[in-house]
Amino acid sequence: MKFLNSLGPNPRMVRMFMLEKGIALPTVEHDIFAGDNRRPPYSDKNPGAQMPALELDDGTCIGETVAICEYLEESNPKPALIGSNAKERAEARMWIRRVELNVTEFMYNGFRFAEGLELFKSRMRCLPEAAAGLKAKGQDGLKWLDGLLAGKQFLCGDRLTVADLVLYCCLDFCGGVGQPLDPALENVNAWFARMNARPSATASLHPGAAGAGMRA
Repeated sequence: MKFLNSLGPNPRMVRMFMLEKGIALPTVEHDIFAGDNRRPPYSDKNPGAQMPALELDDGTCIGETVAICEYLEESNPKPALIGSNAKERAEARMWIRRVELNVTEFMYNGFRFAEGLELFKSRMRCLPEAAAGLKAKGQDGLKWLDGLLAGKQFLCGDRLTVADLVLYCCLDFCGGVGQPLDPALENVNAWFARMNARPSATASLHPGAAGAGMRA
């Protein structure tokens, strides 16, 4: 089994997940600036043409970050970063969807259609006229989330889950590309500081992150 890796917040999330669980896998690097993920042989393995992916020993290729984490958790159940029982797993999955639907997809597309437009305009349909609104929607989601984080260490209370990693890697990346955290969001900022202090936060940064000027 090997991890198909690259620079970027999504590969970083899976790297952070593996660090938190103590999983080490051989990696195969891909250059997203050169479009390695948009053409064969990578796109033959992962038709979604997104990074990262997990290639199993039988040749099966699993794309999508949360699906990769689910597979790794089932193979390596402790420590549980999704859940150790049905209730915990449902709670983590609920928060993953809330984070994705209310925050991260708006913020990522806000980046793709604005600061990242030169990279993405030849790879996907971009809507630069929508960028400002998408960024605003992401901020609306964070304001909503700020109240829900009151009195909590993590999204699922006192336990770290993959939902926290999804949100953290997005906010850390987007903060450096035009979407900084609003300092008025006290609970989100306190949560972010706790996440940022974890050893896995620094260790998960790609070796090329500094050169690219990105927290990814």
